[in-house]
Amino acid sequence: MYNYGKLERNKSEKLIFQDVYFTWQKNKDFVIKNCSFCLSEPGLWMLVGENGCGKSTLLKLIKGILQPTYGYIERPSNLSLVFQNPDHQILMPTCGSELILNIKGNFSKRVIDDKVKHSLDSVGLQGFSKRPIQTLSGGQKQRLAIASALISESDFILMDEPTALLDQLSRKKIMDIIKSLIRHKTVLWITHRLDELVYADKVSVLKMGKLSAWQDPKNLKYN
Repeated sequence: MYNYGKLERNKSEKLIFQDVYFTWQKNKDFVIKNCSFCLSEPGLWMLVGENGCGKSTLLKLIKGILQPTYGYIERPSNLSLVFQNPDHQILMPTCGSELILNIKGNFSKRVIDDKVKHSLDSVGLQGFSKRPIQTLSGGQKQRLAIASALISESDFILMDEPTALLDQLSRKKIMDIIKSLIRHKTVLWITHRLDELVYADKVSVLKMGKLSAWQDPKNLKYN
């Protein structure tokens, strides 16, 4: 159990959960219960668990879309979320305009154009700045959603099963892209695909509302 309320918090800490509980309705079973953890290091942190165990709920609590029934959450100020279905987050008509929407700060047109080009290039969408969204495949939309998180320069990125709708080849490409781009970022990745754990730096299991200790994926015993 963490006791951050009584201790001076380390400035390097990015995300803190302290004794967090969440239920959709009062007097109902808790979806998340007695959940305490701290993520403070860059890397790819993966969270696994059975369907309906509360993984997406936990991510929404982190993002602030939901508030805990009980407990304390300290969130990083620069936080981005990549949804499982990119259609749930893409708002603009073209790839370039979608990325511009996610740029934080005031920049000249030249700098903005450079940022857009670099972000598209980094996810394998070279030359897609003026490409209409409706012409993109599912995998291309997911890459654009990832580029949107990257161009926002967020230090902490949440990913809710971003490969769930992709075929095996597209999934591998997305995983390779993420792994190559997050050296100095913290990424919390929700998945139900155990084969993706080979990319993880640390993994935890959500079961019956509780989060296990973070561990090396090679040591994971999951059943």
